[in-house]
Amino acid sequence: MAAAAAGAASAELVIGWCIFGLLLLAILAFCWIYVRKYQSQRESEVVSTITAIFSLAIALITSALLPVDIFLVSYMKNQNGTFKDWANANVSRQIEDTVLYGYYTLYSVILFCVFFWIPFVYFYYEEKDDDDTSKCTQIKTAFKYTLGFAVICAILLLVGAFVPLNVPSNKNSTEWEKVKFLFEELGSSHGLAALSFSISSLTLIGMLAAITYTAYGMSALPLNLIKGTRSAAYERLENTEDIEEVEQHIQTIKSKSKDGRPLPARDKRALKQFEERLRTLRKRERHLEFIENSWWTKFCGALRPLKIIWGIFFILVALLFVISLFLSNLDKALHSAGIDSGFIIFGANLSNPLNMLLPILQTVFPLDYILITIIIMYFIFTSMAGIRNIGIWFFWIRLYKIRRGRTRPQALLFLCMILLLIVLHTSYMIYSLAPQYVMYGSQNYLIESNLTSSDHKGNSTLSVPRRCDADAPEDQCIVTRTYLFLHKFWFFSAAYYFGNWAFLGVFLVGLIVSCCKGKKSVIEGVDEDSDISDDEPSIHSV
Repeated sequence: MAAAAAGAASAELVIGWCIFGLLLLAILAFCWIYVRKYQSQRESEVVSTITAIFSLAIALITSALLPVDIFLVSYMKNQNGTFKDWANANVSRQIEDTVLYGYYTLYSVILFCVFFWIPFVYFYYEEKDDDDTSKCTQIKTAFKYTLGFAVICAILLLVGAFVPLNVPSNKNSTEWEKVKFLFEELGSSHGLAALSFSISSLTLIGMLAAITYTAYGMSALPLNLIKGTRSAAYERLENTEDIEEVEQHIQTIKSKSKDGRPLPARDKRALKQFEERLRTLRKRERHLEFIENSWWTKFCGALRPLKIIWGIFFILVALLFVISLFLSNLDKALHSAGIDSGFIIFGANLSNPLNMLLPILQTVFPLDYILITIIIMYFIFTSMAGIRNIGIWFFWIRLYKIRRGRTRPQALLFLCMILLLIVLHTSYMIYSLAPQYVMYGSQNYLIESNLTSSDHKGNSTLSVPRRCDADAPEDQCIVTRTYLFLHKFWFFSAAYYFGNWAFLGVFLVGLIVSCCKGKKSVIEGVDEDSDISDDEPSIHSV
């Protein structure tokens, strides 16, 4: 019987890993289509394209490991709170180590991409813009700038390795004892603390990116789908009127010099500005004419009702996330162990929809897996919508715009870097939405309950199952490896908590802004995009 049970368990685990493998292939296909969709056709580079696809795929694969981690710890126990026959101590430890090594590998690759590979490729193509620079000089200059990122990575690893997770219990300990304790902490961590600190630092940056882009995109994307774009024919009519008005101003200014008198400096400046405006309007005219007569415009017009339905669905999903996040954060504010613990919750006191839904879906594998994948992809699409609407900025300076089919290689690398950091943050975001699920999945443990029997006039003890939470015994509930990575340092958890409040605030502000803004132009961005030639109309904004 035990052998049969172990065989059945192994078969189901193999099926689970096969589904994970199929998901990896789907992730690679999605990343390839996604990057190719936005990269510039005139400035595409093989190395930057491969780098962008690889880095984005690594981020998504890391997020895909989260439901696998939750499934494995949940699958070790029965619903009545007892461990399954095959889930002895050695098997449990082996499974946990496999997931842990997977995180080690993926997080190490992420550090390599963020602090070495992506910066190197970016600086290489920055130097490539100079035609007089040789390839050897490009590589040397790119490596020189990349060395600064490598130093930052080394500092983060060292700080993470040397930061004690606990303090000496004896307050009267000498300085030597404190130093000795610090090195004992370093030796016992086996690099986990260093890696966790570095990844948590990147996740903190990803939180800032999520607050900036994802929170706004969650309101901008659905409302843009609902409102749609302006009519190309109507815009072309307005543009024709503007052209006539500008031409009239130019003729008025030029008429002042018909008798041979030179124009005043003020009129020369005005004439130059009107001529620049006229060139822009004529370029818009060509684009609007192309879009108005294109088959893509007619196709998008036929899909207009579907876009409205998708917009309504996305705004409902956004409201579901916001309500769940608000209730989860409110629960932490009222019932957590405090800021020193990273606002850890002992049990669920306030219910939120996602925290109740995910454990229910987990009973039918892989429904919870599908839901988490949808959540991650939703964050990707809303983040992309936020980046497209806001652009990539360095403080008050706009560095790049993101446009379909017109994104430069450097902007594409920046885009994937930001998305990589945001996807890293989604693991903690999902924990905020469903803390019990991320920590323990659907695990239960047994507690002793005293029952009074009227027939025997005495008390009896009965073991009843209870949902695992932070107050559960360590030997009865297995914590996911994801949770250990996310909460090894309490101050990062505290920062994530306050970041969630900021996320909610930015979402509400973005919702108000998106509601007040009018419809987007059908060729939004053509006016100021300097990388678009006059003979390269684009219909991707429709």
